[in-house]
Amino acid sequence: MLVTMKEILDRAKKEGYGVTAPNVQSEDTVRAVIHVAEELRVPMIIDVNAFIHPDLPWFVHMIRELVSTSSVPFAINLDHGKSYEDIMLGIRSGFTSIMVDRSSLPYEENVKQTKEVVKMCKPLGISVEAELGHVGQGENYSVDGTSNLTEPEMAARFIKETGVDCLAVAIGTAHGRYKGTPHIDFERLEQIVKACPDTPLVLHGGSGTGNENLAKAVRNGIQKVNLATELVVAGKEELEKFIQDPNFDKWKLIPSFIKGYEDRLAHYVKLFGQEGKAWTE
Repeated sequence: MLVTMKEILDRAKKEGYGVTAPNVQSEDTVRAVIHVAEELRVPMIIDVNAFIHPDLPWFVHMIRELVSTSSVPFAINLDHGKSYEDIMLGIRSGFTSIMVDRSSLPYEENVKQTKEVVKMCKPLGISVEAELGHVGQGENYSVDGTSNLTEPEMAARFIKETGVDCLAVAIGTAHGRYKGTPHIDFERLEQIVKACPDTPLVLHGGSGTGNENLAKAVRNGIQKVNLATELVVAGKEELEKFIQDPNFDKWKLIPSFIKGYEDRLAHYVKLFGQEGKAWTE
């Protein structure tokens, strides 16, 4: 069942649970996400980066076809649309949600460009995610983990000025693998939630942040948690165990990777209180 991301996140905010948003790279990972969602009866947001496939419209069409026959709700989100070309390609490809990422720009320019995307997407029924503050890279965590964090009152102003459906916030997480120990500014998160009581919040950089940190973030106001690196690493680890047997069955290579990917995704579904939250039309 194909729905908007706004519908999924508004329900999650109202009912107090988190929604996993796994990044997919191939048909195999798409099918893995669908399998976990159906097994655990959860609404799921499928994140796709514009650079991930040479024929993005075809790839998104395939995802739409696969989820349209499912009995659980799915949204398909363009992750980190960083250019006008990315946004237009995302709209043309059939995403139900677009993330416009202008977080590295000055505030006023971020507002200006985000408003333009909202203006394009809203009449088409496409949800819009934006980012304020800037979630950096785990490999540069000593700097990125404490700089460009989201200011609560500025977040409230940004939402009012742009009309976005959800907002990605910078509270101490980072993309990719951490060099150092992640420290989440939960006091800042609490202040953002108070300043923006009606808007679902998104946490980028979920991989490697730790179960306790992520569970607490969901309990304290995060509705969407993006996951990419850790799912792939879990698949890689399962694959490495499999190929240690010199007589391994070559036809089970990809299924072994998918098993690790699915197991880790299912772990987070349960951690975020998402299990059993699917609804029917």
